[in-house]
Amino acid sequence: MARIVGINHVAVQVGSLDEMLDFLRKLVDDLELRGRSAGMAFVDLGDQFIALERADEPAAAGHYGLVVDDQAEVVRRAREAGARMIGSHDFLDPWGNHWQVVDYREVQFTKTERVLEGMGIGALEKTPRALTELREKGLSD
Repeated sequence: MARIVGINHVAVQVGSLDEMLDFLRKLVDDLELRGRSAGMAFVDLGDQFIALERADEPAAAGHYGLVVDDQAEVVRRAREAGARMIGSHDFLDPWGNHWQVVDYREVQFTKTERVLEGMGIGALEKTPRALTELREKGLSD
């Protein structure tokens, strides 16, 4: 059997790694890198990561759903950082990449309790709606 089981990472092209990292630091607290090389920076997401790739001519691609622990706070910070807002919780970064800010409590994917604790967000719980969706798929008790 062969199935897609998740996403290890997405790669986002940007014109400057330092500028993008500074932009992200305006949106969230404690931005951690897994590593960095000549043309890449790897933003740690616990058991996942975002790969930032420096490109001379970055190609903005579709949009990315950025799952966060506090949607309203990240949207507020995006506005303060000067992001071009294109919806109630969507914005463009300086290179035109479309980011949709999604609250972890509302989405179906889950991280284990240990991963959440390791990320310092162990108390984060799913909403009843998200739990119902997970139960309907047989993915939750």
